[in-house]
Amino acid sequence: MKNLNDLRKDLYSIDGRGYKSYKNLEGQYDFNNYVLSIDHVQGDPFAAPSRVRIIIDQKVAKIPRELFDKDYKRIAVQDFLTRLFYKNINTFSEKVFGSGKSGLISISRCPQEILDRTSIIVDDKSISVRIEVGFPARGRSVLAKELEKILYEFLPKIIENSVMYNNINKNKLINRVRLVEDQEFIRGELNKRGLVAFVANESILPRESGVSTRPLRDGKKFYSPKSLEVTFNRPNGGEIIGMGVPKGVSLIVGGGYHGKSTLLKALELGVYNHIEGDGREFVITDETALKVRAEDGRVIHKNDISLFINNLPNGKETKSFSSENASGSTSQASNIVEGIESGTKIFLIDEDTSATNFMIRDDVMQSLVSREKEPITPFIEIVKGLYEQRGISTIIVVGSSGDYFDIANTVIQMDSYEPKDVTEEAKKLSKGLILKRIEDRNIDINIGFNRKVRKGSIEKGPKGIKIKTLGIDGLSINREDIDLRSVEQIVDSGQVTAIGDIMRWAEENAVDGKSNLIEVTDRIMKEINSKGLISVCGTRNGTGNMAMPRRQEIMATFNRYRKLKLG
Repeated sequence: MKNLNDLRKDLYSIDGRGYKSYKNLEGQYDFNNYVLSIDHVQGDPFAAPSRVRIIIDQKVAKIPRELFDKDYKRIAVQDFLTRLFYKNINTFSEKVFGSGKSGLISISRCPQEILDRTSIIVDDKSISVRIEVGFPARGRSVLAKELEKILYEFLPKIIENSVMYNNINKNKLINRVRLVEDQEFIRGELNKRGLVAFVANESILPRESGVSTRPLRDGKKFYSPKSLEVTFNRPNGGEIIGMGVPKGVSLIVGGGYHGKSTLLKALELGVYNHIEGDGREFVITDETALKVRAEDGRVIHKNDISLFINNLPNGKETKSFSSENASGSTSQASNIVEGIESGTKIFLIDEDTSATNFMIRDDVMQSLVSREKEPITPFIEIVKGLYEQRGISTIIVVGSSGDYFDIANTVIQMDSYEPKDVTEEAKKLSKGLILKRIEDRNIDINIGFNRKVRKGSIEKGPKGIKIKTLGIDGLSINREDIDLRSVEQIVDSGQVTAIGDIMRWAEENAVDGKSNLIEVTDRIMKEINSKGLISVCGTRNGTGNMAMPRRQEIMATFNRYRKLKLG
């Protein structure tokens, strides 16, 4: 292996040459306390920055083993170090002369949620840091002295203050690990307690603005109704009290702008752990919880939506329903069915983003349009059976129909962001008509999932498989866009980047034409669980811009890919 002096000589030798001369620097260099690996050099100063990896031996970094001896601890440490590295880039790097992306140093920017990432990977032997660096240029000529500043002045300071245990704030790191351990403890206790979610007293649920995920300054604190209070004794933080949301069918009701959707949004993101100061650190939801909505125009591939939709006037089959441009009701039906297929144990639904005719159909309308003339069985008649027959709970924000009181186990009213348990009052107002309809229908919730994924869905072009991330809104595979705007629990573009690589990896390694989508996803998760997220990256030596999605989002993306081939 070459050393730092060899790199300096090589760098001086190409000074002033054409930009592609930087390619000669690719390789690994011993910098005494770490190895600098230049994995890929950008083609020109305006292209995506060069990929650089820093590998530090644990004998040097000295991160205590007990801080990452479990998976969730490792993720907490990696997240902490990534945030610190990001902060120190701004602290220790200075302006570098040059055109294009000259001098840019970047690492993943983390949101409020704590995710498994490829930016920094910690294991027993080493710490690997993956960053991007814009190699400096004047026009399209090498600026050796400017890159020398980055590699020999800025980066050593950033590394020294970001990943060396003796130089970082140990208490903050330890507290982050303990926080995540407490969050995981509560999530692990939910099922044992007959709960699907927990919201701690004094949580701050409102956000700073519609485009910010930070807590609202001086936002109203959440306090549980006494009747729904539960207590957990955390391994590190001790006793914590808050609202437990029981299994079954729960309604969130109340007037407009009183906090119904704010509570639901907090619950949907409660599938992730959060950093301290977020306000939702102890909003903990079952990790499989899935937010579903109507999604006009989405593609549907051979889904069995017959539980909800039957006897279409055109005679179209609904046990294997396909559409290039689904309606609100068929898309929401498909989203529910796909959620069951993905293994969710709790649906989260907001009336405002649902198809009205999918959610409910009142007695007056049934008197005018008979059941025989209406192909849709509304969700209100299915939701109780989902729990009783399949153990799938549902939390629904409802503002316009009291019919849901018939089938609700719990009713929470949000009044000026204050939750009240109004279950007894709601039951007194219940008319029982929906229960009668359910009894008359005697619905059997039996859905089979055997949609086999065929080879060739993702075809290689002349330059291989081209994947482009469109923020958190979508993905492009060989210029075929996948719209993910309605997959609302994606919180980081790195998750979308990872899904793109996952789909490519699956096409090459998991799809055999005989396995269904569940089995393909199982193989994906097995690969990642055993070898890490970096193992599915399609780039040599991996990239640092991937974040772990859940299986729910992976399957949702497959289902929205218009070129997906199913048998």
